[in-house]
Amino acid sequence: MPVFTTYDGTELAYRVEGEGEPLVCLPGGAMRASRYLGDLGGLSAGRRLILLDLRGTGDSATPSDGSTYRVDHQVADVEALRLHLGLDRMDVLAHSAAGNLALLYAAAHPERVRRLVLVTPTAWAVDLAPTPQESLEAVRVRAGREPYDTAIAAYERMWAAGADPSPEDRRRAMVLAYGRWDERARAHLAASDGERNQAAAAVFAGPGAFDPPATRAALRRFDGDALVLAGEFDGYPTAAVAAALAALLPHGTADVQRGAAHFPWLDDAGWFAARVERFLAAGA
Repeated sequence: MPVFTTYDGTELAYRVEGEGEPLVCLPGGAMRASRYLGDLGGLSAGRRLILLDLRGTGDSATPSDGSTYRVDHQVADVEALRLHLGLDRMDVLAHSAAGNLALLYAAAHPERVRRLVLVTPTAWAVDLAPTPQESLEAVRVRAGREPYDTAIAAYERMWAAGADPSPEDRRRAMVLAYGRWDERARAHLAASDGERNQAAAAVFAGPGAFDPPATRAALRRFDGDALVLAGEFDGYPTAAVAAALAALLPHGTADVQRGAAHFPWLDDAGWFAARVERFLAAGA
C-alpha cells in the first residue's frame, strides 16, 4: 500500500481502487480500517478511490501521541494526504463518524474541497443528532419479524442505558445497520472487531474535539457542492438529520436510499454507485 508521512511524522497508508478522477475516501467506525468500505459498491468503475487508513488503523502506523486520535487533530492528516497526492482541490467521500472529520476539514480548508459526499454521516461537529424517539421511530418500521424484533429490543435498551450499553446489546442491534441481513451483511459485521481501533475510537470525539458554532460559521464559506446521503432504515443518523445537515451547507442537497441502512453500498450497490457518480459529475 502507498504511504506518506503526516505532520507529526506518523506514516499513514491508503489503498487505491479503480482508475479515473480521484475520490478521497474517509472511513468511519469510528476508527475502522478502510477495507470495510470495499470498492463502495463498484464506485471504483469510474473513479480512482483513495481509501485512507486513519492513524492507528489498517496499515497506518500508530502515533506516538494517543491524543492525536481526536478528530480535530486528524484534519491535518487529510491535508497532508492532499499535498501528497498533488491535488489543488479534491472530491471527498466520508462515511459515518468520518462525516465529522470531513466537515472539520471543509471548515478549515473550504477552498480545497470541490465536492463532498457524506454517507450516513454523524454530525456532532455541527451539533446535529437525532433524538432517541426519532432514532427508534426509524428502526421500528421493520418490526414484526426476526431478526429485527430482537435487534429493535436491544436498540431500545441501548438508548435507555445511555452512555453505557452492554456489548451484547450493541452486537444484537447491529443487525439494524444493514438493509438486508444476509450472508454478506453477517460477514461484514463479523470483520468489524478486527478492523476497529477501540482505544482510538474512545478518543475520537473526546472533550474539546468540537466547537459547533465556530464550525457552522466556517462552513458558510464552503462553496463546494455537497451530497448528504441517508439510508431509509438508518436510526443514526436519520433522514431528517441528513436534511438538516444539507441545509447548513450553502450548496448542499440530501437524498435517501430506499431499502438501505447504515452501509448503503452493501444494500443496493448499483443505486448507490450511480447516485454518487451522478453527483460527482454534475454537482448538487
